[in-house]
Amino acid sequence: MSDEWRANIDALEQTAQSMIVLGGELDAADWARPTECPGWSVRDQYAHILGIERWLLGEASDGEPRTVANTALDVEAFRSWPPDKVVGELRGVIERRVASLRSGAVDLAQVVTTPFGRDMPYGDFMAHRAFDVWMHEQDVRRATGRPGNLDGPAAEVSARILGGLLPLVVGRRARPEPGQSVVVETPGRCWCVEMGADRRGRLAEEPREPTVRLRMGWETFFRLGGGRVDPAEAEVQITGDGDLAGRVLAGMAVTP
Repeated sequence: MSDEWRANIDALEQTAQSMIVLGGELDAADWARPTECPGWSVRDQYAHILGIERWLLGEASDGEPRTVANTALDVEAFRSWPPDKVVGELRGVIERRVASLRSGAVDLAQVVTTPFGRDMPYGDFMAHRAFDVWMHEQDVRRATGRPGNLDGPAAEVSARILGGLLPLVVGRRARPEPGQSVVVETPGRCWCVEMGADRRGRLAEEPREPTVRLRMGWETFFRLGGGRVDPAEAEVQITGDGDLAGRVLAGMAVTP
């Protein structure tokens, strides 16, 4: 097992266990609170994670593959379960999942088609599972006023995924002119995307004077990446080309 794949599994376990502990702290009113995922309550967030992880273990009873288009399957299936049953089931599922991943029972090198439609080695897919669980954990924390777990393994994996998608955001969506550059900064992190002559965005060294610089908090960054906040309402400091900045911000949502 490569160090990167091991780290992906660690990140998945860390955020899932954090979500389980959080679930034990919530009261009845918390479970019913709406979250930034349209139409989903706190209870629905837990149902979604439980269902996906059960399906990946081969324990889903409906036999339907999970895709972006049918994520509501598990939300509907577990929506009526009492919260303590959902949390208890999730605890057991995560224990079995992590044990399976670490024991070698899962071939991490096998290329699989992911629920979001991309083919990749299973070990790489685990980074996206950590990212998904962590984003939903943060949805629950914001909805219930219990901030936490903004740093650590799952947060680092999430930063790597979102930062790695910035060339797509800038190159395909914002479409600056060749030679123009966009710098996105959060505390402790910085990404620069430069537009090539072939009109493709690429991560690059930060220039002395980028075309536009966007400074924002870490939470603002991943909420934009997850489509959790309207770009017009996000707290972002813009230096440089305001029109290009607006196009970048408008295209930052990269999760389904």
